Amino acid sequence: MFMDRIKPRTLSGFMELLPGRQAQMERFLQVLRETYALYGFTPLDTPIIEDAQILLAKGGGETEKQIYRFQKGDSDLALRFDLTVPLAKYVALHYGELTFPFRRFQIGKVYRGERAQRGRFREFYQADIDVIGDGKLDILNEAEIPAIIYGAFSRLGLRRFQIRVNNRKILNGFYGMLGLTEQSGAVMRTVDKLDKIGPEKVRTLLTEDVGISPDNADEILKFIAIDGDNSAVLAALEQYRGKNELFDQGLEELTAVTRHLAAFGVPEDHFKVDLTIARGLDYYTGTVYETAMLDHPEIGSICSGGRYDNLAEYYTDKPLPGVGISIGVTRLFYVLEEQGYLNDSVITAPADALVLPMTDDMGPAIAAATALRNAGIRTQIYTEPKKFKAKMSYCAKLGIPYAVLIGEDEIAAGTVAVKNFETGVQVTVTPQEAAGLILEGLNVKNSGPVIRDGE
Repeated sequence: MFMDRIKPRTLSGFMELLPGRQAQMERFLQVLRETYALYGFTPLDTPIIEDAQILLAKGGGETEKQIYRFQKGDSDLALRFDLTVPLAKYVALHYGELTFPFRRFQIGKVYRGERAQRGRFREFYQADIDVIGDGKLDILNEAEIPAIIYGAFSRLGLRRFQIRVNNRKILNGFYGMLGLTEQSGAVMRTVDKLDKIGPEKVRTLLTEDVGISPDNADEILKFIAIDGDNSAVLAALEQYRGKNELFDQGLEELTAVTRHLAAFGVPEDHFKVDLTIARGLDYYTGTVYETAMLDHPEIGSICSGGRYDNLAEYYTDKPLPGVGISIGVTRLFYVLEEQGYLNDSVITAPADALVLPMTDDMGPAIAAATALRNAGIRTQIYTEPKKFKAKMSYCAKLGIPYAVLIGEDEIAAGTVAVKNFETGVQVTVTPQEAAGLILEGLNVKNSGPVIRDGE
């Protein structure tokens, strides 16, 4: 009796990587974890499934349409769609047990049922850092967050990127000066289309769709066109000082963030004051960030975030201001792979050394593998009764850099033969010398970054 076979398939919008690429992804994530830890952030993990009421506290809009929601018994459940809402719940729930400012990083999968397309996924990794204050949070945090992103991307090997910074108080204050506070949301959504449709069409939309006067439309276009280096933009903003209290506060904050960013060691060519950036229209209240790859502007922001006044307002009456930033890791990794940025010279094999017993006596092979593992070398033993050529082919296909051969002569002499697959050189040494030799070679081979980027 034959069973019907089910054709194996991966759902659209879900990423599955082959082993070599998965190894690169793991290294990518490891660099992020190490960088975040370097700045004193604690790792956090929250459930992938939450009570739907908790996740949808804010309710409405795109979130409700995209969320994966399901019933299990009497429970109304949903898959998390970002890492910020679960953080808000976590902080509200554990407020009495946490020490503030609370600095956490979280790298985990999130789920959005949006239309899958190239580079857009329904299941994807986000890597978030947030600093949450109890009542207050110093402006220095708003400068440190992008400095951490600069450090993370630099360690990954990215060079040609720029962190763009703005402040929502400047935008809201400016629209307040023009008497457009009520329409500010619609204005910002329209201005957000500037790169795609150009200033003339934005002006038309502002006057015809949003309903503001031609004079105000001209003022808005003049304001967002302010450009130049950071000091020139800040100097141009000074002419608006004294007309709106919120604007003045935003300008003070933006000036402080710019000054501190330089002090944190971020070169000026890697961050830019950009008045067109608004980010989530309701969510952010102060500094906002977007990060772009300079050679691939079509990709859009690869990392974004900002300052918010009250993280957990839906779960607690305690004011918990915060600042955070998120990297869409899966999308960024996909783009880097597609554009040929991934560094294929780093070791992606599951082992650094493969021990090949050439006799029926497995004891010496096991002893050699144990010695190599004790030295910190990832080691496999090939135990299958195959011909020598098949064993070597297995090693080559996996990209394992070293083969350790143990035959009768080696057993008799208490030695091993170490073959370097890259150079083809084979030497006979003691097991201790073999470990030193392999570690030295691995240090050289693994010294490169995950990403190869032009200068």
